[in-house]
Amino acid sequence: MLGTTLIEAIEEAFRLIITGDPEVFSIVGRSLSISGFATILACVWGIPTAVLIGLYSFRGKKFVRSIFQAFLGIPTVALGLVLYLLWSRSGPFGFLGLLYTPLGIAVGQSILVTPILVSFASSALGTVDSEIKDLAKTLGASRLQTNIVILRESFWEILLSITASFNRAFAELGVAMMIGGNIRYVTRVLTTSIALETAKGDIPFSIALGIILMTIVLSITLLLNYFRKE
Repeated sequence: MLGTTLIEAIEEAFRLIITGDPEVFSIVGRSLSISGFATILACVWGIPTAVLIGLYSFRGKKFVRSIFQAFLGIPTVALGLVLYLLWSRSGPFGFLGLLYTPLGIAVGQSILVTPILVSFASSALGTVDSEIKDLAKTLGASRLQTNIVILRESFWEILLSITASFNRAFAELGVAMMIGGNIRYVTRVLTTSIALETAKGDIPFSIALGIILMTIVLSITLLLNYFRKE
């Protein structure tokens, strides 16, 4: 009985996808735009920070690196709660009007993925073969030119860190739920929709969204690995 119900649910899920259900694809588009913008925001401050940590020596560098690594596994619900308290009307930053908006979710997700981006990218930059650095210096390259060479050598690793950041933002639930409020046609994204529809008992709709979520995450990673080999 359970197996039959599950099969029927999966069939209905594929029907929703194949027929291009408007609500399904509206949610997908919103999720992609919010998480994509969140990743761009994280890159704005994350990449320069990763370059600073990975390529330069300064006092407290080990401590700064450890802070970012410590926040790699921060619970999304905990971050969502902190941001909710800061951005609520009675909070210190309530005047920004970020609560229950797509922009608020994007900013929250960008904060969430910044430790991933900085930690992975800085590690990639710091592990570039020393022979490449020595060769660049031997050929008379300046410090800036040497760093540019290192950045080129680390391109795919940095791109992988950006992809991991996007995937983390795209698949997270806590920040999207607490900051966005799961408002239909406004802040409802894939993860919050899956949670809501499952609670309502609409399993086919949940499965359809889950299939799309997994397909997008896996496709991006597989494409990156394919072109990286090329």
